[in-house]
Amino acid sequence: MLKGKHVLLGITGSIAAYKAAYLTRLLVKEGAEVKVVMTAAAKQFITPLTMATLSHNPILVEFFDPENGQWNSHVSLGLWADIYLIAPASADTLSKMACGIADNLLLTTYLSARCPVMAAPAMDLDMYAHPATQESLRILRKRGVSIVEAASGELASGLEGKGRMEEPEIIVERIKELLDGVPVRQESPSVRTLAGRRAVVTSGPTREAIDPVRFISNHSSGKMASAIADELALRGADVTVVSGPAAVYPSSPEVEVQNVITAEEMYRATVREYDRGCDITVLCAAVADFTPASPSSTKIKKDGSRMILELLPTKDIAAAIGERRRSGGVIAGFALETDNARSNALSKLSRKNMDMIVLNSMGDPGAGFGVDTNKVTVFRRDGTSQDVPFGSKKEVAAAIVDNIENLLERGC
Repeated sequence: MLKGKHVLLGITGSIAAYKAAYLTRLLVKEGAEVKVVMTAAAKQFITPLTMATLSHNPILVEFFDPENGQWNSHVSLGLWADIYLIAPASADTLSKMACGIADNLLLTTYLSARCPVMAAPAMDLDMYAHPATQESLRILRKRGVSIVEAASGELASGLEGKGRMEEPEIIVERIKELLDGVPVRQESPSVRTLAGRRAVVTSGPTREAIDPVRFISNHSSGKMASAIADELALRGADVTVVSGPAAVYPSSPEVEVQNVITAEEMYRATVREYDRGCDITVLCAAVADFTPASPSSTKIKKDGSRMILELLPTKDIAAAIGERRRSGGVIAGFALETDNARSNALSKLSRKNMDMIVLNSMGDPGAGFGVDTNKVTVFRRDGTSQDVPFGSKKEVAAAIVDNIENLLERGC
């Protein structure tokens, strides 16, 4: 099941590092290609020579080779891997992962990885049980990291309890389960099928001022749009993101980001980018439908009386792009519905003159705003549809871009 898979193995400073040798041997036996990243502390427990011999690849520890200046790109490693396994994962590394600290090659690779990430903790029982460690594990699980629970048994300290790194055979089975159904990655980390195409993606929420300190907005984080922008860039497209004040932005350095605040600003920027010539338009932003008619120039004071807020409709970005629709390109919209979801999404697809619309799930836990996972249905202009199952937003983004590519190939 692992034949042709790319497994990136991260080894941290733990006595359990010796198990990484057995783990690597099992992965190679299963047909996987293994590359190893080690922390400096890990070299005190197992030698790079051992791991290089077993993995058949050079071992990476530093950002560059001081002798010849060769750069070890954490971005390239993250793109190469089908899965990034950190085993053993020390308490220190887990804490840094949770906090976004990037002070070594292993951690910078984690922060830039686009593949599934799995961690197998290993430490003494009190460290494992400490609230700080458990909080780190909780945060990482919430962000989509698969945690291989530590096993119980005799520990290096001589104590008995939970903290042993799980056995390599079990970890390999967990990898198989996680990668089940994921296609084997080709030699190139991306087939640049969209090279020469220009794309614009809208992202995040907008803010409509009530007064200088208050505004109307929503819970959009920008995660889904950023994942789509990164996927488009990975496939070679020239991508511009028009983003409201989002919590997340595209990770690809090749993506241009234009920051806006209001629905009016997003309207102007998006129309301008489309009119410049655009093959792919993805309207993913959660744009405010209404804006205050007369925002106050000073802070509105609370005086005990009721306040009536008059709202005016904002300009319809999707409708404006639909009116400008050119043959040969693809316009993709998003719909977030609480009732009559399918009929409302199909109505929007037709009314806004789009080629496809993505119906977001609101009823499923772990889908929608602010989370790293999603579940959507793609409806296309020709009446066909695709249910994209629950997965990471990166995986869902890949399925959405697959639909866009299909439409481009058909000349929609």
